[in-house]
Amino acid sequence: MRPSSALTAALATAAALALTATGAVGTATAGTSAAPAPCREKVLRITASPGAESGTARIAVANQGARSCAVDRIPTVTFTGLDGSAEPVPPATSGPYVLSPGERGYAAVRTAERGSDQGHVVGSISVAADPAHYGVTFSAASVGMDTGIRVWSPVTTLWHSTRDAADAALAAATR
Repeated sequence: MRPSSALTAALATAAALALTATGAVGTATAGTSAAPAPCREKVLRITASPGAESGTARIAVANQGARSCAVDRIPTVTFTGLDGSAEPVPPATSGPYVLSPGERGYAAVRTAERGSDQGHVVGSISVAADPAHYGVTFSAASVGMDTGIRVWSPVTTLWHSTRDAADAALAAATR
């Protein structure tokens, strides 16, 4: 490598590190990989099923596209007729959760404490993999809550690579 090329490469690397350290956004340069693009809603398949315990549901998202993409690491879980969404446990901020083609992510949702008679009873739950998506709505019966979904201080885990990991995260966070 000629000295001028080495100097140019060193300056480019230093500039990239400076931008990264300050949180500034730059364009990707040759030889580096950018984070995957956000998943388009049409390449995702969201499902819901009864959870491991009463008052819980399991949700899953699958990337059915041909490329890796990112969803928000916190699923957006809302309840028909109620304002707000389930709070993440442990408390977290938004960030990317990357799904390779064919890969799934799993989360667990607790709608109310077992045996609670507080809160509202609703007929459905909606789940979106990203707050910018419309999401998918599931009936109370489809998540094993035939008499309705009791909602009182609902929580959701972050996405996990297995159902068991999501169940364990919910159990640990709500003890």
